[in-house]
Amino acid sequence: MFMRDRHKNIAKLIACFAVLTTTLSLKAQTPQLGNVLEPAALNGFDLIAAPDGSGLPVGSGTASQGKLVYETQCQVCHGEKGEGNGSANRLVGGNMQSDDAPIRTVGSFWPHATTLFDYVRRAMPATAPKSLSNTEVYQVIAYILHMNGLVGLNEIIDRRSLLQIEMPNSEGFIDNSNIR
Repeated sequence: MFMRDRHKNIAKLIACFAVLTTTLSLKAQTPQLGNVLEPAALNGFDLIAAPDGSGLPVGSGTASQGKLVYETQCQVCHGEKGEGNGSANRLVGGNMQSDDAPIRTVGSFWPHATTLFDYVRRAMPATAPKSLSNTEVYQVIAYILHMNGLVGLNEIIDRRSLLQIEMPNSEGFIDNSNIR
């Protein structure tokens, strides 16, 4: 009986040792969650175009060129003339000074034309974000700005001219970014 208890105790010790060894071995391993990204692979994620124009890429377009991009990529959600299929999709018109709730559109609310570029490049079309080339983004924002009466049909929009566009609500925001 003593030998049998001794064998049971040895078996328990061996089992505990095996569990402990396995646990320590698992803790020493790193989780297999994917591959380490090289810095170059992150370039497509940092696409911010700031109000001062930093981050705007090379490229250009006109409203007349952007009309086709708009018709094929944007019209289904934003309507033929930018009127939208719901209040969140409206691009044209609006009035921040109305007695009723203001209608916020590109032409009435957005403070910088660079913000339009930034948003369209990163988030549109909603069904395939980041799928437009930089040239297509310049073209389609030229068309959206044209529909809002802010640029001419054949005016070239690029990273330099985009900074010159005076948005109707450019003074409607307070910059608190430097307040501590």
